[in-house]
Amino acid sequence: MLIDGVFSGGGLKGFALVGAYQVLEEKGYQFKRVAGTSAGAILASFIAAGYTAKEIEGLLDELDATSLLDPRKNFFPIPFMKWIRLYWRLGMYQGKALEKWLFEKLAHKGIYSFGDIPSGTLKFVASDLTNGKIIVLPDDLAEYGVTPESFPVARALRMSCGIPFFFEPVKMKVGTGDTIIVDGGVLSNFPMWLFDGEVGRRERPLVGLKLSRNKEEIAGHDISNALQLFEALFSTMRNAHDDRYISREHEKDIVFIPVDGFSATQFELEDEKKKELMEIGRKRASQFLRFW
Repeated sequence: MLIDGVFSGGGLKGFALVGAYQVLEEKGYQFKRVAGTSAGAILASFIAAGYTAKEIEGLLDELDATSLLDPRKNFFPIPFMKWIRLYWRLGMYQGKALEKWLFEKLAHKGIYSFGDIPSGTLKFVASDLTNGKIIVLPDDLAEYGVTPESFPVARALRMSCGIPFFFEPVKMKVGTGDTIIVDGGVLSNFPMWLFDGEVGRRERPLVGLKLSRNKEEIAGHDISNALQLFEALFSTMRNAHDDRYISREHEKDIVFIPVDGFSATQFELEDEKKKELMEIGRKRASQFLRFW
């Protein structure tokens, strides 16, 4: 059965998305159009490139996630230099190693630019901080003077995965200045609206994989200090846009995957934890399909 899919962001917690995808594939579901943010964008691109669920699991099994962390070299090995680098570079890691890994894996399937993928079947979300708006890739690239068909998919993924302060933001030259682009999750972590509602329209059944509990299972924020206030502020900001589109009607098409005890930036994730995340995804997807 042909379906469309939208996958949420979540960094290293994205292993759970792969587990859920495995179950969908095993049950005979094939994705015609896919979209996502950050980790969800990576899964979407691998599916669009033709990777099977088993192959994607293999890619992740052989990956040493710490190899994707590429700090700039310090000429002066002083501890506080990393904070100076963060101040000027806007991120602790360059993100070049991540983009290189994505490029190599997509190239293995013959995917280099968006022109290598059927039009409209793959979409990512990134955040344009300079202009304060959501970017849909590749659709909105023309607004930046870029031909969408020739733009590298790995570069677009690097934009969508640019966790603020963790990875250096991508800078796109527009006119005489730079446009700062970071992780799509800042403005839309679960862009189900891409194939539904005002922006797109449903052409076939749509399934969302969301790395969170549903609204009834989520407790309110406990705010008693400045750090908790910041966390609540950021969480509210990143989810507010998407929550407008997730009504009771939409919830029946979403696999909610609870991954509360895991960190999005835990790049030293042990194999046991990876398997645990994938099993959570598999379990939730199996439960979902009993009634969908």
